Amino acid sequence: MSTNALPKTVRALLQAIPTSTAITLVQRPMPIPNFDKGEHLVRVHAAAPCAGELLWPRFGDIPGKEEIITCDDVSGVVVSAPESSAFQVGSKVYARTNYNRPGCARDYAIVTTTELAPCPPNLSWAEAAAVPLSAETAWQALFEHAGVGGFNSPAWKGKRVLVTAASGGVGTWIVQIANLIGAEVIGTCGPDNVDHVRALGAKEVLDYRAVDLAKWGQDAANKVDLVIDCIGGKSLEDAWSCLRDNAVIMSICEPPKGKRPAVVASGVKDLFWIMEPSGANLTEITKLIEAGKCRPVVDSVWPLEQFRSAYQRLDSGHARGKVVFDLLMNTGKL
Repeated sequence: MSTNALPKTVRALLQAIPTSTAITLVQRPMPIPNFDKGEHLVRVHAAAPCAGELLWPRFGDIPGKEEIITCDDVSGVVVSAPESSAFQVGSKVYARTNYNRPGCARDYAIVTTTELAPCPPNLSWAEAAAVPLSAETAWQALFEHAGVGGFNSPAWKGKRVLVTAASGGVGTWIVQIANLIGAEVIGTCGPDNVDHVRALGAKEVLDYRAVDLAKWGQDAANKVDLVIDCIGGKSLEDAWSCLRDNAVIMSICEPPKGKRPAVVASGVKDLFWIMEPSGANLTEITKLIEAGKCRPVVDSVWPLEQFRSAYQRLDSGHARGKVVFDLLMNTGKL
């Protein structure tokens, strides 16, 4: 598309007041990419919010963030690009963008070279937008923070990995990838999602309403080598009981140390971390998707105008996989 044909303004979901979770659909000026910084202009086809993202701004100013436009997961088509980029005009791409910039719940968004990956041709736009944050978080948890080894490391064979909220956006990817590399996966979820999590590759699935995780973990036969917590709170506290000596417990929600009980296994390493957008990670994940070895899980797809209902679904805690906005109302294949 010629830049002369671009509209002057775009629809955008704006969180105008950082201390309020209220968002509105507004018109904003067309974003202008800075090619010297590796920025691309992408026509957004789909964008996905993250649970809790409307609460993040209240924790303090975000350096360099001009305004809070929601949704940092995106799929779409490159409209303009730096000459040196591998992602030229017409490229079908997807990405997790840096939270320090305005997000992608708008008709056109800015994405950098280091964030981009080619969109898997076997996914719809909505399915593609459901991948980046969740899959990159799972990839980094397993291969950059767990300390076991990379994707092809034989050390993963037989490792017992406990995933809380295994039916959620991140949890579904941890289950799939951990199972793929030979780990023995145990997932927690609600009763309606037990069969779903098992189908993704979990060897054992614990219905959190029927199973007391702390008591379950006291049995020596149930001890695990790695906990990846996707809930925080009581679930994270109970997960400490499931660790064997020299295990690792990590959380994407809050520091595990704050939920540590008085008595725990010896030599345990605890870790809280926040994922970093990585086109390189996403490219590796794309290979798995194209090979049919992993897949995104989409809970529901919404037009941008129904953002209130979409966020209600997201914040309900009952979404199976990702909630996605379809900005073109097109759920067909790429």
